[in-house]
Amino acid sequence: MGKGPGLYTDIGKKARDLLYKDYQSDQKFTITTYSPTGVAITSTGIKKGQLLLADVNTQLKNKNITTDIKVDTNSNLSATITLDEPAPGLKTIFSFKVPDQRSGKFEVQYLHEHAGISSSIGLTANPVVNFSGVIGLNLLALGTDVSFDTKTGNFTKYDAGLSFSNADLVASLTLNDKGDSLNASYYHIVNPLTNTAVGAEVTHSFSTNVNTITVGTQHALDPLTTVKARVNNSGKATALVQHEWRPKSFFTISGEVDTKAIDKTAKVGLSLALKP
Repeated sequence: MGKGPGLYTDIGKKARDLLYKDYQSDQKFTITTYSPTGVAITSTGIKKGQLLLADVNTQLKNKNITTDIKVDTNSNLSATITLDEPAPGLKTIFSFKVPDQRSGKFEVQYLHEHAGISSSIGLTANPVVNFSGVIGLNLLALGTDVSFDTKTGNFTKYDAGLSFSNADLVASLTLNDKGDSLNASYYHIVNPLTNTAVGAEVTHSFSTNVNTITVGTQHALDPLTTVKARVNNSGKATALVQHEWRPKSFFTISGEVDTKAIDKTAKVGLSLALKP
């Protein structure tokens, strides 16, 4: 993210990555190959029960322009063109999906040492317009995320967030779902040498008066192997082991057990990512 408060999506990201990233309940296989001209082709296959899903993503980089084209087993095609830093701190993103004619979107991001701004507009006759902004410093940041549907004249989203960060601790508080949900998260680095960290997330829904609490931790057994675990107040406990068996190639196995269920059958997921 660099200096400055970053974008609104960075608020609470450290805790989210600790608690949810890389956990896999299905069988997933990813392989990436590079051509002599620098084109990266990534093939992904996921098995969910008896259903097999696959997609192929091609990425081409030319100076500060990155083009990503993805095709999946349902014959959907998506493309994203990113222009990085046409001016200092600026990034533009154009994306669309076929055959979805309403999926076209143009986005502009700007990062400054005291602010982070992202704005997007749908490329339709009556687009949805989104704006998010964060002001502050590395230590303290305040932001908002708003979406407006020009067709209906209604706000489809208005969220707000606050983030506090220092060298080994990140805490955030966000108001989501048009003010119906309050989320607080905490991330703390216990030992940077072993990448040991703990995190927690508490979500309260005002409409249902339901609280969701998730706590987790991670620890590097060695420079190539990381273990993670989490548990929530519903009794679901999840753990994973991830091993980098060669540079940028990972083997991940994760499992989940519902400790409150009568039949405590574990769900096991496998993930293999290969990069030469």
